Amino acid sequence: MTAPDVTGAPPENPGTRAGKTSNGTTPAGKNRRLHPAWIVAAVAFLALVGAAGFRAAPGVLMVPLQEEFGWSTTVLSLAVSINLVLFGLTAPFAAALMERFGIRKVTSLALCLIGLGSALTVFVNQSWQILLTWGLLIGLGTGSMALVFAATIANTWFAKSRGLVIGILTAGSAAGQLVFLPFIAALAQNPGWRGASLLIAAGALAVVPLVLRWLRNSPADVGVLPYGAELPHAGKQGAEEPDAKAVDAGTTATTPSRPAALAASPGSGDSPNAAIRALQVLKRAAKVRTFWALAAGFAICGATTNGLIGTHFIPSAHDHGMPETTAAGLLAVVGIFDIVGTIASGWLTDRFNPKVLLAVYYQFRGIGLLVLPLLLGSSVEPSMIIFVVVYGLDWVATVPPTAAICRSVFGADGSVVFGWVFAAHQLGAAVAALLAGFIRDATGHYNYAWLGAAAMCTVAAVISATIRKDAVKKEPVAVA
Repeated sequence: MTAPDVTGAPPENPGTRAGKTSNGTTPAGKNRRLHPAWIVAAVAFLALVGAAGFRAAPGVLMVPLQEEFGWSTTVLSLAVSINLVLFGLTAPFAAALMERFGIRKVTSLALCLIGLGSALTVFVNQSWQILLTWGLLIGLGTGSMALVFAATIANTWFAKSRGLVIGILTAGSAAGQLVFLPFIAALAQNPGWRGASLLIAAGALAVVPLVLRWLRNSPADVGVLPYGAELPHAGKQGAEEPDAKAVDAGTTATTPSRPAALAASPGSGDSPNAAIRALQVLKRAAKVRTFWALAAGFAICGATTNGLIGTHFIPSAHDHGMPETTAAGLLAVVGIFDIVGTIASGWLTDRFNPKVLLAVYYQFRGIGLLVLPLLLGSSVEPSMIIFVVVYGLDWVATVPPTAAICRSVFGADGSVVFGWVFAAHQLGAAVAALLAGFIRDATGHYNYAWLGAAAMCTVAAVISATIRKDAVKKEPVAVA
């Protein structure tokens, strides 16, 4: 039985599907006004916005929790670290779960976990409870809604413009932080941090009905090809043609034996056990040097974004006499320029060598962190505004080129491989969040954390610039 078309058109005869073009037209010339892929992308964007509320919370809520309960920075950093570890380690399994059970089911469950964890936080009165809510529940939920979700949507629904789509969806997380951060900061002041936690819960749960109604698992569900795809008889190799620039960045892509447009759809039940598939993909990817280069660079990326700036920028600014709401406003500006930078990075990834982009992004980030200790003060100076703008443009601009290299090197395994690379991102963030909290408690400031992060960014730039073009040729990897 054919699933109804998300655009409202009546179900089509399966015999006409083979005649679909990349723009969703039939041989008779009947045009769709909008390809369903763009509707799915829009809902995915909103889902990422709804899930992003907690990403803005730790830095804002850390000081109020310390003042009420007397917990140390290290304890709260541990809760954030647990969250980030689960955020990362859940991602590859979530990608495999999406392949087996469908994008819609996994996304809905993830949003519910985020809502539940945030709502239960209002009842905590002991430190182990914040580890359970912030760490376990929200960590599992946000991990299933991680950046691998954006890669899965792009790889499933789009055969062209994938870099741009990943950039737009990645910007959804930044947009979520931008939307939530000022309100979370205001609520943390009055009536208090509990109101802010409830806002995060409401934001995640509000998106669930949209996901259940509009987020389709695959183009096959609505009888179309991925956006931009054509069947092999039309002279193409389907949706699996590698991005030429991405191939140049890391290697030779592997083309599956049949186009993605004809492959089993997510949730069809044809995929193997999700955990087994995720581990099998990791085993294959671990034989490729490019995988380790991406994982190392992305671990440093996580350490210098979610781990340090995302968690400790507001407490550090507070140490220098800056009001928390002012520091939160600066992070909101980071979110604004993150949206611009990530979308621009997606556009650039479709046109330029991804490994060169990565090297440039990491080095600029390192320069910013190197001068940050000199910029922090009780008031906002023009130099701080420049830092915030540049850091915002660079925040997750690394995602589109990293995802592009994963796709070009690992083909159909690309989304799950990106999940493992993202796991390294979050492990790096978790370690950095915990170490920065320890440094603050031990020294009374964060200067060593900022300078150490700047040095790591230079290492990431060198690693990215030296990704070998012949890595897969010398160390071939099979793609299932």
